[in-house]
Amino acid sequence: MPDNEDCQGPFQSSPTGPWVAPPRPPARSSPAPQPTVVVRRRRRPVWSVVIFTLLVLGVGIRAYRDLSRPEAWVYWKESYFSPTMTSSVVAKIDLDSGTRARAALAIHGTIGTASASWLRERLDEAHLTAGDVVLVSSPGGNLEQALIMGEIIRARSLATAVGTTDASGKVTRSYCASACVLVYAGGSPRYGVEGSALGVHRFVNRAPGRDPVADAQRTTGAILNYMTKMGVSSSVIEAMSATRDIRWLEPAEALNMHLITDPIRDAQAAR
Repeated sequence: MPDNEDCQGPFQSSPTGPWVAPPRPPARSSPAPQPTVVVRRRRRPVWSVVIFTLLVLGVGIRAYRDLSRPEAWVYWKESYFSPTMTSSVVAKIDLDSGTRARAALAIHGTIGTASASWLRERLDEAHLTAGDVVLVSSPGGNLEQALIMGEIIRARSLATAVGTTDASGKVTRSYCASACVLVYAGGSPRYGVEGSALGVHRFVNRAPGRDPVADAQRTTGAILNYMTKMGVSSSVIEAMSATRDIRWLEPAEALNMHLITDPIRDAQAAR
């Protein structure tokens, strides 16, 4: 056997024996190709797009029809820009030398097509409680809105009075005519301020294309039902039906009709 020193090739002399050349690292193999995942977006069915389009068109057409009516524009204008009524909160009004001093919301102006919503918002802001007073001063206006305003006042157990207030909170005389009387009738109690006036007349609907006789009967029936609910005598309907002009009720007459329930004889109203 030949000596280690004479060995050729991969073996060499080593104190511990022949040295074996280290193995070569295995050749790097290229990674296996990953499968390509194709994400397909789910397409909406055509019928769902069609239904959505029809719904949008239906709402748009309905909104256009509603807003194209003149009364709709008037309601929108009164609601957001120029209400026909104004109000002021009075911390304490003196109805009769301080014995019945209550917080009040004084409202005045013509009753418009959005006045009921307007009144509800003003009452919420005023934070009146049961027994507080809504002080009214108005020539009248929209009949339907007046009925709703009276219902709102009754639902909140508020009193009503006809008049205005001066800087000191003293109630001064004023007037409430036509549809305003319906608002006043919603109060419980209904104070009768000395010198203030209540005016009634026959309500006429001037809507074109409607039977005036049948319409007058429906209107009279609605007012009668409302007044009966509010505890007012049906004789007020007779007074309303007697004339198309304003008829100013005498204090004793309004008291007999139960329109005024709590007369204030010493209110010292301004003359």
